[in-house]
Amino acid sequence: MPQEIELKLALPVRQAPHLRRHPLLAGIPASKRCLRNLYFDTPEQLLRQHRIALRRRQIGARWLLTVKTAEHAATGLSRRYEWEYPLPPDQLDFSPIDAPAVRHLLETHAPRLQLAFRTDFVRTAWQLEHAGARIELALDLGYIRTHSRRAALHEVELELIAGPEASLAALAAQLRQSLPLTPLDPSKAARGFALLTQA
Repeated sequence: MPQEIELKLALPVRQAPHLRRHPLLAGIPASKRCLRNLYFDTPEQLLRQHRIALRRRQIGARWLLTVKTAEHAATGLSRRYEWEYPLPPDQLDFSPIDAPAVRHLLETHAPRLQLAFRTDFVRTAWQLEHAGARIELALDLGYIRTHSRRAALHEVELELIAGPEASLAALAAQLRQSLPLTPLDPSKAARGFALLTQA
């Protein structure tokens, strides 16, 4: 099963320009994309109760279906099993998921899935080498939205592409020397559901 290892950090939005000019990113080309993300669950939030997030992501004209299973995050570091594959927005196909229990739960409740909330943000990302690892540093700026509420989203994600996991903490420590970054344990999905319960 594919595993995602990343470290999330909250960054005050006014500090975003300082991150973009950080010496560690000097000379590294950045990619910039607008991401539209729709999160789905049953009316009683059965997937959330099983710590599963189901997301459709639009990047330009392309749509991806993503399923993540969450473990407990500590000091911003999380490890999740993740499946992501191209799928048109009018289809649901969970056959690529090689975790039988997860696939069975999704297939069983597929007819009852409905839109729970969405996130819309601009992602600026850099691929860099640090402390023996290849890491994607992503700056996400946008909003989490329910039908009646909206919350700002401004965070930095350090995702391990290859190399030792400890390199994420080493990179975060170096960034914190000049930026007011703080660990961010709740995922975007968790914050979306929290916002939904307030609505």
